[in-house]
Amino acid sequence: MEWIYWNIRHWLVEQPVVSEFEWKEGHTWGASTQFLATTVIAYLSSTAILRFATSSSSPPKTHLLLRLASAIHNLILLILSLTMAVGCTLSTASQMPNARWIFCFPSNQTPPRGPLFFWAYIFYLSKLLEFLDTLLILLNRNKRLTFLHVYHHAVVVVMCYLWLHTSQSLLPVALVTNASVHTLMYAYYMLCTLGKRPPWKRLVTDCQIVQFVFSFAVSVLMLWFHLTGEGCSGIWGWCFNAAFNASLLLLFVNFHASNYATRKNDKRS
Repeated sequence: MEWIYWNIRHWLVEQPVVSEFEWKEGHTWGASTQFLATTVIAYLSSTAILRFATSSSSPPKTHLLLRLASAIHNLILLILSLTMAVGCTLSTASQMPNARWIFCFPSNQTPPRGPLFFWAYIFYLSKLLEFLDTLLILLNRNKRLTFLHVYHHAVVVVMCYLWLHTSQSLLPVALVTNASVHTLMYAYYMLCTLGKRPPWKRLVTDCQIVQFVFSFAVSVLMLWFHLTGEGCSGIWGWCFNAAFNASLLLLFVNFHASNYATRKNDKRS
């Protein structure tokens, strides 16, 4: 077991490309507000165009190649999410000077470099890969594209950019919890595309809601450190993150209530 641990640590933390990573505004690929704005606008525009183009005909039977593409896409994101969760956990353990650092990066003393920020960067790029989720839903016209889906995919890219741009405090907690929940979520999606629908769909939604509630709980600790000490890095990025999480929590609670309450009523009747 120790051999496995040190090999995982070697590849996910100690490799030069990981340990020597540095986010440089305007130099690192994707590290500019122009890239961010162009990406989000292109995603929203193409989604609107494709939705209009695919809404004019009746839903066809799901093609085998589309199911295969969806399965491969979900498998890639499953492996990537698990790798990010493990990599960020090990990177935090190797990079943190003390336990407080997990919740509060010292203000103006935490440049976005090192293994933790490498995984934050990979997480940022993975949100671009997740745009393919929308394309697959639109091509599979038996599925419904929701406002929650498009809103989440568009705004989460901005949130991840701010994590890196502001060296945002609570980054280790946010990344590990988010990547862990996505591991479970993409495992569920992958099994569904393979024709084996697991009975724990509700668990995925419950975990997402718990994740948001947990983020608010640890934010209280971060704010206490911020107000009673010399301040925490990336507080303005955190403000955006908190507002975004609050909006997602409301949308997920509404989704949870409308879907599972309806099913309970159907069973009773």
